[in-house]
Amino acid sequence: MKKIADTGNEQNSFTFCVGPVHPALKEPLQFTFKIEGERVKKVDFMLSHVHRGIEWMGTRRNPIQIIYLAERICGICNISHPFAFCRAVESVAGIEVPPRAEYIRTINAELERIHSHLLWAGIAAHELGFDSVLHYILKARERVLDIIEYITGNRITKGIMMIGGVRRDISKKQYRKIIEAMEYYKKQVKKISDILLKDHVVKARTINTGILSKADAIKLCAVGPTARASGVKRDVRQDEPYAAYKYLDVEAITPATIGKETRGDVYDRTLVRLAEIRQSVNIIVECLKSMPEGKIAYEDKIPKLLAELKSVEGEGIGRHEAPRGEVLHYIKLIGNETLFSWKVRAPTYANLLSWVPMLLGAQIADIPIIAASTDPCLSCTNRAVITKHGKHVVIDHEALHELSVKKTLALRKVKHD
Repeated sequence: MKKIADTGNEQNSFTFCVGPVHPALKEPLQFTFKIEGERVKKVDFMLSHVHRGIEWMGTRRNPIQIIYLAERICGICNISHPFAFCRAVESVAGIEVPPRAEYIRTINAELERIHSHLLWAGIAAHELGFDSVLHYILKARERVLDIIEYITGNRITKGIMMIGGVRRDISKKQYRKIIEAMEYYKKQVKKISDILLKDHVVKARTINTGILSKADAIKLCAVGPTARASGVKRDVRQDEPYAAYKYLDVEAITPATIGKETRGDVYDRTLVRLAEIRQSVNIIVECLKSMPEGKIAYEDKIPKLLAELKSVEGEGIGRHEAPRGEVLHYIKLIGNETLFSWKVRAPTYANLLSWVPMLLGAQIADIPIIAASTDPCLSCTNRAVITKHGKHVVIDHEALHELSVKKTLALRKVKHD
């Protein structure tokens, strides 16, 4: 993807690049900026430095195997992607998820939101030069990772999602530790909010920095906290309730909903994420109080579930409000053991174009925090596509291998010459 915008005077400007490898970037991405003095006047960015072929691999596996592949699309959103994938399969196969499993899914999704937003807050502090705050927040984040490990067995790739339900129950004995952790986060979020929202230096660096107007957020199809911080009340949990969200009163959080002025800047994106942590804490506590007894899976026997899925034909879409915004999985089944098609749209893909209005007119020193304020994940986003004569050509495995061989032979020839 490439987007160019320009407000500069060619005679008084010069160009510099950031990336694809740069200390301010956690993943490979190339920015090209045209600046006048300290101000950005032109923005150009290019992706596609990461190619993993996950969608292609998915069409060579059965739906159960794909769940664990979907988990590895993103190290942070590894509940979100299998959640959306399972919902897509369930929609086309007509599978009804037991109510208890819906609550367990919701609890795991909100635990993921807490740890993701805390990680973002720590990185944001780092981008502003407050490394002591980074370490403080990462220390606070350890508690939610411990709870995730306590109920799933793993801190990161949890292996909890299953088509038609979940793989592990949450016992009554485990409730106490989860609620204790939620009480801990009620206090911690207040402390972190005081640090990030009241500090004069942080406010000077974030207020009126990287502004995304509500009109631009809608026009550029921004999602998640990026859109909500600009005043767009868009949240899949609110708009099309699913899982246990349909039993809860979940409202999309914008600065206005918590009584604040909406600017759509870095400060507002921080404000919204911290408020969403408090919201997630309340959702988890409510789920534990209201969770019904019963089964946790549509079908316990995996071979029987696979046999049923093998006869399914049709197309399905699964949506989930991931920490970064809406994640969408599309699948097509044609009565085979494997999928005919699997397409993933991560929230970062939807948020990329919002970088342009945010960065235009910004100071050079603010580029890292503005880019980071959307919480980008480029490995989730990248696709290998070649543009030739205005047409998009997708390179398959065989053609890519052939090109790689030709390139290697050409490099050897140059070396020997």
